[in-house]
Amino acid sequence: MTDREEVLAVLSRLADAWNSGDAAAYASLFTEDADYVTFFGMQLPGRELIESSHRALFEGPLRGSTIGGPGDASVRFPREDVAIVVSGGGSALDGGDAVAQGRESTVTFVLVRSEAGWLITEFQNTRVSDPRAAA
Repeated sequence: MTDREEVLAVLSRLADAWNSGDAAAYASLFTEDADYVTFFGMQLPGRELIESSHRALFEGPLRGSTIGGPGDASVRFPREDVAIVVSGGGSALDGGDAVAQGRESTVTFVLVRSEAGWLITEFQNTRVSDPRAAA
């Protein structure tokens, strides 16, 4: 597998964990000291907080929601042990495949190569919006 394929496989496993509602599996794909920034700007520092917050989401308001895999993601390697991925995203609240209106996102990931393989160390989720609508 190429580095690009390995990185995208991590993001596919991330989607699989979300779609299964498995907070532990979801968080396991992050470094211990990862930073996770939600679409509304909340920062979740560290794997433990990423897991506990997602457990609450998967058991509550996002129960049964689904996300897609990395799709047509942009992947670049500024160093051989660092990958930056920019991907479209969003969640379907009814468990289907279609992203719910208003939940479309652009997601940026920074992954680092470790002894355990590629892990996510930075995550930023930004809602897609039309800046003209705010004017």
